[in-house]
Amino acid sequence: MALKVGDMAPNFKVKDQDGNEVSLSDFNGKKVLLSFHPLAWTGVCETQMKNLDVKYDEFEKYNVVPLGFSVDPVPSKKAWADNLKLKKLKLVSDFWPHGEVAKKYDIFDEKNGFSKRANILVDENGKIEFIKVYELRDQPDLNEIFNFLKK
Repeated sequence: MALKVGDMAPNFKVKDQDGNEVSLSDFNGKKVLLSFHPLAWTGVCETQMKNLDVKYDEFEKYNVVPLGFSVDPVPSKKAWADNLKLKKLKLVSDFWPHGEVAKKYDIFDEKNGFSKRANILVDENGKIEFIKVYELRDQPDLNEIFNFLKK
């Protein structure tokens, strides 16, 4: 059964590009934007992650911590983050068990072995308050998130 708005967001424990553990529960009292992208080192994904980093301070004004998720391993995420010159955004690895977080959130593409492109906003209490899955080639519109947050 697919997750929906109002459901409790499944917790996770993954590592960011620097090898630090990151759990959803680390952010109690904050909103968390789980921004899933299929694979590092690809054009649409690059723009998606750069946009999150550029808008990081604006997210903070709304008490939101954005996280960039993909199935790439930590060393790849580190090299990619350095290549993109990310300043604040955490790129987290859903590498092993392969795609486990994407599977928990019902957005893992079994055929291709990576997550779908999606933005999932979790509120301060751990409930999902926004979900949007995008076509693979479509760039997520962060204004959708900001307009939602302004309500």
